[in-house]
Amino acid sequence: MDKRILGDTGKELPLLGMGAMRLPLAAEDSQEIDSAKTQALIDYAMAHDVNYFDTGYAYHYGNSEGCLGRALKKHPRDSFFLADKMPIWLVRKPEDLERIFSEQLERCQVDYFDFYLAHCLDAHNYPFFEKHHAYEFLMEKKAQGIIRHLGFSFHDTPELLQRIVDDYSWDFAQIQLNYLDWELQRAGEQYEILQRHNLPIIVMEPVRGGALAKLPPDTVEMLQKVRPGASAASWALRYAASLPQVVTILSGMTTMEQLQDNVTTLSGFQPLSGEERVALDKALLDFRASGTVPCTGCRYCMDCPSGVEIPKVFASYNQYRITKNKIGFGITNGILGKSKLADKCTGCGVCVPLCPQGIDIPLRMQEVASAYGE
Repeated sequence: MDKRILGDTGKELPLLGMGAMRLPLAAEDSQEIDSAKTQALIDYAMAHDVNYFDTGYAYHYGNSEGCLGRALKKHPRDSFFLADKMPIWLVRKPEDLERIFSEQLERCQVDYFDFYLAHCLDAHNYPFFEKHHAYEFLMEKKAQGIIRHLGFSFHDTPELLQRIVDDYSWDFAQIQLNYLDWELQRAGEQYEILQRHNLPIIVMEPVRGGALAKLPPDTVEMLQKVRPGASAASWALRYAASLPQVVTILSGMTTMEQLQDNVTTLSGFQPLSGEERVALDKALLDFRASGTVPCTGCRYCMDCPSGVEIPKVFASYNQYRITKNKIGFGITNGILGKSKLADKCTGCGVCVPLCPQGIDIPLRMQEVASAYGE
């Protein structure tokens, strides 16, 4: 696995990191993580120098940290990097900071975090981050050696990002970056801000929740002509890895096949060539024309008061938009069940401010319901 240096620390990080938000589940309709499959993924990753693991307090309904901690326990503590995050939206009073942080250490079965982040600093969460003096709390933990490197994850405008890096001193930043969001989410502007501040970048959602791994068939055929045998996902990873300020690219790998493909892509990494960039620009135009919903499946919008399975509804619809397979669209919706489909959305809007992608979920649900009705 290729390595990159973290700023001026001299510390080598793997170019590929493993995100623990999409671990394999025991069953399709289950919330239980398949611990055996997760252990196999962790062990394979460690054996191939993929030793950066990223988790979060709310991932997998609060089960990600514990599962990851148990899986990593068999490996020496100094052989891997562990990143966790403070869920600012759950902090109601300053005392919550200590309670949550201590619980995370216990869940992960560690004495310190190599990397720790203020989770999802955006226009909604940043005022609470400041109100509860979260930065001061986290800097105290860093002074004690319980946090080795302090950063933040971000989903908002470049203007707010500029304010955050001006207000406080950070060791790194984690942003959503891929060839779709370079303009759509203004990730290019965010990248430039962090580059000017010489802040190392950890990339999240390089394949946009798997969407960029499921391109229209004609697009895949076009890319295969330029780079035979390369998966659609590999193009997305190489796009992010071609940016020099990027240190580690996180991928929420669910299957061994995904992990193996990503390891191959970022071992002996080759930056995108001029011809490949032209092809990727064409792929981007094709993807935008498909009319998919820019949902990454993060599930921050859940649970829906009306019982709609929002991420799965959008995933089914996106697959339909790409493949045009009406029968498949009907089957996947049938598996979800009538009570969880788009037509059950009441337009209450509870989900809208929770979506990091800024999707007008009720409006897009109307679109999905109409397509399914047809």
